[in-house]
Amino acid sequence: MTDIVVVESPAKAKTIEKYLGGDFRVLASFGHVRDLPAKDGSVRPEEDFAMDWEADERGQKQMRAISSALRGAKRLYLATDPDREGEAISWHVKDMLERSGALKGVNVQRITFNEITKRAVQYAMAHPRQLDTPLIEAYLARRALDYLVGFTLSPVLWRKLPGSKSAGRVQSVALRLICERESEIEAFIAREYWTVQGRFLTPAGAPFSARLTHHQGRKLEQFDLNNEAAAMAAKAEVEAASFTVGSVEKKRVKRNPPPPFQTSTLQQEASRKLGFGAQATMRTAQGLYEGVTIGGETVGLITYMRTDGVQMAREAIQELRGHIKRAFGEEYLPVAPREYSSRAKNAQEAHEAIRPTDVTRTPEAVAPYLSEPQRKLYELIWKRAVASQMQSAELDQTTVELVEPSGKTRLRATGSVIAFDGFLKLYREDTDDAADDADEDSRILPPMREKDPVKRQSVEATQHFTQPPPRYSEASLVKKMEELGIGRPSTYASILQVLQDREYVKLDKRRFIPEDRGRLVTSFLVAFFERYVDTGFTAGLEEQLDDISGGRADWRAVMHAFWNDFRAAVDATKDLKISDVIDRLDSELGAHFFPKPADGGDPRACPSCSTGRIGLRLGRTGAFIGCSNYPECRYTRPLAVPGAEGEGGGVLADGVRVLGTDPVTGLEVSLRRGPYGIYAQLGEAGVDEKGKPTKPRRASLTRGMDPEVMTLETALVLLSMPRVVGVHPETGEEITSNLGRFGPYLKMGALSKSLDRDDDPLTIGLNRAVDLLANAKPRGITLGDHPKGGTVEVRRGRFGPFLMHGTRVANLPRGTEMEAVTLDEAVTLLAEKGKELPPMKGKGGRKAPAKKAAPKKSEAAEPAAKKAPATKAAAKAAPAKKAPAKKPAAKKAPAKKPAAKTKAGS
Repeated sequence: MTDIVVVESPAKAKTIEKYLGGDFRVLASFGHVRDLPAKDGSVRPEEDFAMDWEADERGQKQMRAISSALRGAKRLYLATDPDREGEAISWHVKDMLERSGALKGVNVQRITFNEITKRAVQYAMAHPRQLDTPLIEAYLARRALDYLVGFTLSPVLWRKLPGSKSAGRVQSVALRLICERESEIEAFIAREYWTVQGRFLTPAGAPFSARLTHHQGRKLEQFDLNNEAAAMAAKAEVEAASFTVGSVEKKRVKRNPPPPFQTSTLQQEASRKLGFGAQATMRTAQGLYEGVTIGGETVGLITYMRTDGVQMAREAIQELRGHIKRAFGEEYLPVAPREYSSRAKNAQEAHEAIRPTDVTRTPEAVAPYLSEPQRKLYELIWKRAVASQMQSAELDQTTVELVEPSGKTRLRATGSVIAFDGFLKLYREDTDDAADDADEDSRILPPMREKDPVKRQSVEATQHFTQPPPRYSEASLVKKMEELGIGRPSTYASILQVLQDREYVKLDKRRFIPEDRGRLVTSFLVAFFERYVDTGFTAGLEEQLDDISGGRADWRAVMHAFWNDFRAAVDATKDLKISDVIDRLDSELGAHFFPKPADGGDPRACPSCSTGRIGLRLGRTGAFIGCSNYPECRYTRPLAVPGAEGEGGGVLADGVRVLGTDPVTGLEVSLRRGPYGIYAQLGEAGVDEKGKPTKPRRASLTRGMDPEVMTLETALVLLSMPRVVGVHPETGEEITSNLGRFGPYLKMGALSKSLDRDDDPLTIGLNRAVDLLANAKPRGITLGDHPKGGTVEVRRGRFGPFLMHGTRVANLPRGTEMEAVTLDEAVTLLAEKGKELPPMKGKGGRKAPAKKAAPKKSEAAEPAAKKAPATKAAAKAAPAKKAPAKKPAAKKAPAKKPAAKTKAGS
């Protein structure tokens, strides 16, 4: 009879099963087994914050495996990660097993270990405990908070600021930090200042340099020499004087080693030293924690990497000290072990710092078993941990004052010498945004004594300008968020990735630059929800969550206090007009989008009609810049700063560029800038013989097309799409390239394939097209004849595969591959789940049946719903014709998996 152990990852399961032997079976949960369904109503404040939980297909599969393994078992050990999320996963597993009746007669215990080593796992098995209720309640509160903020605030954004994607409790505060730093940079006005520096020789002929510190008997401040005339006058005085050494001051200072890594400092240092992003750092650290195979045995190389503690176990400290003594000598070992505590706001210090599990596994010894990123990160962690227990470095700092006889003009030379390298022998910590002269103190000065005459060689006056604050790097933003107490270090990597995925920010040369979309969202939230993107409020909420986890606060009381105020703030925006929002944002961001031109002209003057005023406008898919004289003046440009880098950045200032005349139709071909980018146009809008309006033919420029050099010939090819590439050598079918809603693509019969980033639909050749289509999946498969006549097809739609018989369609069950459906199954599904398509207008026929079926989707369309979750408020704001289609799906989805849906927190 075997006992069951549940861990999070399969890699960890294999290692731990080897440590425990044949009496135990170790299974993986694969992370969270269930979550809040991504739809409105999963958290219900009016029911004391009751929550609905739902398991996806993978979670249900794992729980079935665990339930099956428990038959006949006496004990279940929940061994998920030793943090809040790990405690929550254990609670979910236990709760689901209890509801299914799988725990009858089974003793459930919780174990945790900070490292995956045989010693640590066996110790944990010998010291089990019960689930930590306050920690679980803190998880429930955090999950409910994040859900309610996202599902309540995001729909407000969609309605009041079209084109926005989402808002989040911590995500939006991080975005605000990035945007406010950019505003500081834009508002920064550089100030001029000068420095005077001389090069001298000691009596022994050794060179050194010294900077002017006193001029005309007064100590110089940074901006005292603020122009060239003043700097040259000071330079002349230095050149005219003779100097001697006035004083030599020497002092010895100690520099202590930094503490071992925690999550945030590991992300910062890996960014500075290795160029790793936060996500890459955590992914690599996860592999080191779960273990690598060395000598036929899987070994965890580092302790748990999601922690804000900097302390280490006494046994580990003793092992580190023993290694230091053996490898570096007695003089590198402090008399007493070093003990550290975190200075970060809201640090929980529930776990150890990140350290090697065995210090004798040096970076050199394990390098053959690691990938290059793993090797680099392990070396960083190992060196930092060892250095944290080494002796302090000692530096001799020297300051030399040079004076002339009157004492009114003085220069200073500084330098330092490492007297004892201590921990610097192994490790030096990097810093962010170091100043240009940061190494001045590290210069080595030659020996000098008081009253020594020095010989002047040259004097230079150098112009400087103050610099704006630097943009945040991943390292400096993580550091700032940690200092402010915003979020948790374990979530920083995913938050920064979400901001990039939402296209709110971009990383350029490892620095965050806010996109205009991100600045709009931030300005909106600051204008109408300022409290909820305030760093102090967000940090205060983190403190309350820590109080919950410590058993000092009731989680429902915290939630009620938050929700009452937040709901009122959201309700206050119900009557807010979009025009009011745009006017507010236009005022807030006017200086950004309409900077003053160098000639002093009006930055708001329309470059097309000259009489209109350009400003922010709002379209269906977001904001753009347009003229107040619309529709008489149709000048528009994408939301971007004039002259900024980007596609077509400085072209089409007047809105139109004529390329020439189409030789076939005689119509004018032009390039124009619209709210969604630059496009080519053939002719102008007009009316036909019956007086009906006609639209000119248009085609958007593809990625990589330069509007500056676009020719008439290229524009005509673009306007003539689809383009025939050639005939497939095997099937004889015609292959065409075209531009679709989601980018350029190839089509051959029922097959279609999106082009790669480097492929050009205007020039792609037949060989390349055949190669791409070889891996394309068919858009539809004919299954056979329906018993009532006609054929049954399975097609690939925008929201997943669906069945079609005439005008009747049905979505395939979630997760079902279109190739796996049989004719009998299809006929049954069409009868039970099928819906009749409404008749389509126009001559084009029924080109996209899946699009019409999509509003009534229940299973296959669910992933799309997760991207833009509908809320009750959003349903009210939606067009009336769409509302009936959404309501049935919302009612049917929960009924699909009744066993997996549970209520918690009651």
